[in-house]
Amino acid sequence: MTSHDPFRRTGGILLHPTSLTSPYGIGDIGPAARDWVRFVASTDTGIWQILPLGPTGFGDSPYQCFSSFAGNPYLISPDDLLASGVLTEEDLASYPEFPAEYVDYGPVIIAKLALLDRAFDNFRNGDTDLESEFAAFRAEHEAWIDDFGLFMSLKDEHDGQPWTEWDRPLRLRHVRPIRAAQRRLAVETERHAFRQFLFFRQWSRVRALAAELGVMLVGDLPVYVAADSADVWANQALFRLNAEGLPAAVAGVPPDYFSETGQLWGNPLYDWEAHADQDYEWWASRVAATLAQVDVVRIDHFRAFADYWEIPADSDTAIDGRWVDGPGDVFFEALRRRLGVLPIIAEDLGDLSPAVPELRERLELPGMKILQFAFDAKEQSTYLPHGYPDLCVAYTGTHDNNTVNGWYDQAPDADRDFARRYLSWDGTDPAGRFIEAIWESPAMYAIAPLQDFLRLGEAARMNVPGVAGGNWQWRIPPGTDLGPIGAELEALNERHRR
Repeated sequence: MTSHDPFRRTGGILLHPTSLTSPYGIGDIGPAARDWVRFVASTDTGIWQILPLGPTGFGDSPYQCFSSFAGNPYLISPDDLLASGVLTEEDLASYPEFPAEYVDYGPVIIAKLALLDRAFDNFRNGDTDLESEFAAFRAEHEAWIDDFGLFMSLKDEHDGQPWTEWDRPLRLRHVRPIRAAQRRLAVETERHAFRQFLFFRQWSRVRALAAELGVMLVGDLPVYVAADSADVWANQALFRLNAEGLPAAVAGVPPDYFSETGQLWGNPLYDWEAHADQDYEWWASRVAATLAQVDVVRIDHFRAFADYWEIPADSDTAIDGRWVDGPGDVFFEALRRRLGVLPIIAEDLGDLSPAVPELRERLELPGMKILQFAFDAKEQSTYLPHGYPDLCVAYTGTHDNNTVNGWYDQAPDADRDFARRYLSWDGTDPAGRFIEAIWESPAMYAIAPLQDFLRLGEAARMNVPGVAGGNWQWRIPPGTDLGPIGAELEALNERHRR
């Protein structure tokens, strides 16, 4: 069994559970996820990295979730529900057929939620023996689960409208309307809590197996939360909102490599003074909840703790923003007082002010290196592998990048020539050569998306930043043989002492 040391030199694979194989239209956290953990462990690969596990909302993005604390019910495995007695064969008999090649989110969500409703009805009818376990779960998660359940029930009642469009008393959580909603929607709130119970019950099996086999789970925590989330609705004093509960300013990034007009994310900004007054209690709870699911957490857009791009709420693009100082060291000091050692990867990509690497270095956190960014023939690059520090995580690319083969197909001739000369390479099998380069680098972790191990092109890309549709749909192609990848990984890890 591999040693479970979060600071050991090791390799990893980036693959979100939605991409796993299953007959239900979307990958899930049941048998296929456990089989995947066994596969990773069998190659002596120490890391499985995933994207955020929260309940997805706008655009099906795992970076725009209805809660930072809840799990995604679409990832619940019907097979495990059947095995645990929550569903019957008859319940599953009418489940529709879906494409195996990609996730067709709209119809899949309808079918999956109908199945989960059936599981809840079985539970309510006393057809399972989970009552005491469910009660204990709700008690353990009482700090967030009732607010989340009521939030989702109110969204259902409002035909999915964002909470910022609800009537003012509900929007601003006036006491009498909230109490009336709690009474009126008690069963619906319990329904959403039960889905969470099922999610965490299944994920705990994946987590336990990974720990047993020595596979570290690397999770992902976006700095910002979605505007339409229980996080904001239930904690309005902690965000930069106006008197009507609407964002006073929103998050994004200025024009960059990905977009000429920047990226207007629209997430509400934090009221950092309010968080400081509470000694960052909400944030500590959020990080602790993520670390209960995974071993190491990548903080997406880490730079916001040093400085962040503030955009007027009525802006059409991200151009007219300004840089504002983040909370810096005091934030992490507060987390360490509450949580101890912080197993964090800092996503520090892009054009950064000096304050960002200075903060990361003071905190002694590993940053990220993307090999696809290394080969701009016109500029000096900090992404060339010979310059990687030990304390970093090297990637061929991430969910936001093209696949390596896709990148190589589209890169300017000068950049491809530079890559070939730097890597002493003839240009064949780009993904294989890039994987080898990061595995042999000094980086503490070397991680590549499964798409690169499969040598897939641009069509297998997970996400195109700034593009609203068609993302997050990629799945492992039907009939994929993981045997050759396993042999490649085993050899890579042995050769480069990972």
